[in-house]
Amino acid sequence: MANSKYEYVRLFEQPDALLPNTWIVVRIDGRGFHKFSKKYDFEKPNDRRAVDLMNAAARGVMQELHDLVLAYGVSDEFSFVFHPSTTLFERRESKLVSTIVSTFTSYYVFSWGKYFEGVDLAPPLPTFDGRAVCYPSVGNLRDYLSWRQVDCHINNLYNTTFWNLVQKGGMNTTDAEKELAGTVSADKNEILFSRFGINYNNELDVWKKGSVLFREVGLSTEPSTAVPVPVTKTAINKDAKLKKKAQVIIMHTDVIKDEFWQRRPWILSGKAGNLLT
Repeated sequence: MANSKYEYVRLFEQPDALLPNTWIVVRIDGRGFHKFSKKYDFEKPNDRRAVDLMNAAARGVMQELHDLVLAYGVSDEFSFVFHPSTTLFERRESKLVSTIVSTFTSYYVFSWGKYFEGVDLAPPLPTFDGRAVCYPSVGNLRDYLSWRQVDCHINNLYNTTFWNLVQKGGMNTTDAEKELAGTVSADKNEILFSRFGINYNNELDVWKKGSVLFREVGLSTEPSTAVPVPVTKTAINKDAKLKKKAQVIIMHTDVIKDEFWQRRPWILSGKAGNLLT
């Protein structure tokens, strides 16, 4: 770029690189989605079309950004996880957040017609905001994902009970809110079973546990060494090609217990070795 007397304005740009050697989580949330879901008559308590659309948009993001190792979503939010080793966009917060938000929104709008067939989008259009948080350890990262999954369960149990009281119990929304005020999980389970014959444990995992997206690859079999080995350009290109070819899997499973992570050690290690077939 040619120099000019106006170039000094670049000095006002502030560096925003995120902490090195930390897990980066970019969480996006729908803006005004309560009104949005009402406008397009989303089914209550859950709309499979809406969830599948969110998952499709998240998959698109993971296919575009190969540095992502995992994504977790529920309702109108999704969390995207970068490994501590990522150097994408030099770890600049503004670039990471804006790229994920814009890519997710683009895929959401692009895929709308596939999941809401015959329903045209009109302003106000769906939009999302985002934020980035750094977590220094695997334990912190797993606690974050556990927090989001616990919230998924709590909110879904409430919504399932609430909407059954309204749709099947004949209550209005105000009375349903009063009925559930101060109740705990056991109370809501009892209401569902005794009044509506619903065993909450039999509800679909997609509603109770949310959606987990990751790449189906195997763990690297290369021997580890105590001395850090410089990463070559060839190795970086090989890893990029592997991630590009790897299938992005969507599961509705428990991420709080150890089993999910023990069966997929490459997610946390960041050392993908081969495609799984």
